[in-house]
Amino acid sequence: MEKRWKIAGAEKSEVTTLAETLKVSSALCKILVQRGIKNYNDAKDFFRPQLADLHSPWLMKDMDKAVDRVNYAITNKEKILVYGDYDVDGTTAVSSMYQFLKKIHSNLDFYIPHRYREGYGVSKTGIDFAKENGFTLIISLDCGIKSFELITYAKEIGVEFIVCDHHLPDEILPPAVAILNPKQIDCNYPYKELCGCGVGFKLISALAEKLNLPANTAFEYLDLLAIAIAADIVPMTGENRILAFHGLIKANKNPNFGIKALSKLSGITKELHITNLVFMIAPRVNAAGRMDEATKAVQMFVATTEEEAINFAQQLHSDNTDRKEADKAITEEALILINENKEWLNRKSTLVFKPHWHKGVIGIVASRLIEHHYKPTIVLTQSGDIAAGSARSVPGFNLYEAIHACREHLIGYGGHFAAAGMTLAIDQVDTFREKFESIVAATISPDLLIPEINIDAEISFKEIKQSFFDVISQMEPFGPENLRPVFVTRNVTDTGWSKIVKEDHIRFSLIQDNVTLTGIGFGMADKFYLLQNDNPIDIVYTIDENEWQDKKSLQIRMIDLKETKKLKHSNS
Repeated sequence: MEKRWKIAGAEKSEVTTLAETLKVSSALCKILVQRGIKNYNDAKDFFRPQLADLHSPWLMKDMDKAVDRVNYAITNKEKILVYGDYDVDGTTAVSSMYQFLKKIHSNLDFYIPHRYREGYGVSKTGIDFAKENGFTLIISLDCGIKSFELITYAKEIGVEFIVCDHHLPDEILPPAVAILNPKQIDCNYPYKELCGCGVGFKLISALAEKLNLPANTAFEYLDLLAIAIAADIVPMTGENRILAFHGLIKANKNPNFGIKALSKLSGITKELHITNLVFMIAPRVNAAGRMDEATKAVQMFVATTEEEAINFAQQLHSDNTDRKEADKAITEEALILINENKEWLNRKSTLVFKPHWHKGVIGIVASRLIEHHYKPTIVLTQSGDIAAGSARSVPGFNLYEAIHACREHLIGYGGHFAAAGMTLAIDQVDTFREKFESIVAATISPDLLIPEINIDAEISFKEIKQSFFDVISQMEPFGPENLRPVFVTRNVTDTGWSKIVKEDHIRFSLIQDNVTLTGIGFGMADKFYLLQNDNPIDIVYTIDENEWQDKKSLQIRMIDLKETKKLKHSNS
């Protein structure tokens, strides 16, 4: 699949000034300037994140009300139910809040809704459970901001809510005792991009302060919060960066038993990095809700012994194995279905449906299909008597608006710019497919159907030294708005030692100006011919460290390559 290359720019004078100040290469300073780091103090805050720089939790709207209500419940021995969503953000948030409150209050339990029986967020089943079991206060985490009718119902039957959420509020807010959400229009909290677990952390921080608990009490759960930040794809900036940075330190030095157990089962034997949380830990936590019950994820995180945590971690690990098998099988079936319907290949969208596909993985499958057919994609399966689906977009295209335009064919729908879900009658699937295609075809810009690679800087091989890599390493943790730097190098040639390994990967050996570097390109065997004709190539890659037999060396991780041609600082 051909890709567009786009090199980011930066103000040259700012790059020069920063390079003179920090005494590091201009290429690295260009990347820092692109990320808003323009002077020594910016750099100090970025490279040395301090917990002391976190904002006061009391700046968040309704924090005083939330703390007073929890304090009242503790004083009066009320039963408190900690309620959260079934994904990583929700389960880590519930685990953190539950463990914190357990230290100061015994009348306590937690509740995670079942993905398929109850659906996303606050459910009537959950509220009824609270009422039937004598809970008078629910603290909802990573959900609740849009649950006006359900929280109204809860209030009517004597169950009060404190909502901790980070999703965009509607104009009408639920009648909760307190709503903690920095995205509220009238909330003056300075940092708006906290995840649900992050908002819960702020409530824990305020409660710890109010109750005169030790200063580090709230920080005991930073490892769980780091997982939530990594998994929920929130910007790795500001407070999220500080919290993830210190959460990783805790995850490596003194991890939660659940994290320790999952790391062991995932085969992680060295230092945990943010990529381990994203690709190894988070999928196993999410798999519980996708394939079975997410409650076991919380049970694992709140386990008081390693043995107990391992027991639940093994269940999550098994769920994840099932998830991967279902994901692979459904993706293969979907690709066959697309290839059997040749007319779909020329469309601007993809919609596939099979009644037996597992509902828990169709969102993942939609993302997988985009890797093969780069266009807005919907995957549907049968759920009871109706079809239910997940949709994923390509960057830059508003998927929610396209689905909204097809609403006459839908029973229900929801989502945002990049991802959405919907339900519809089975006899409407073909009609919906045609309407969705007509909307996408009429509104999508042609360039959005070509994958774009964002490149931070152009460098030469001679710049790639250990000191250069050390600065990149200090830019971790990586995530949205602070991604691992991507580089382009032009006019490199094959040494003759590059080869295809494991059928579809390339082990590279490339040279430029007498400097040779090795690297790996996963799934790139179809581009091996570019190395065989001895013509110079341009390559796009990241830099990482390879360890073999206790020896470390720098290597490149290939993203794309093309025959050399003049590349402008724009689209190519």
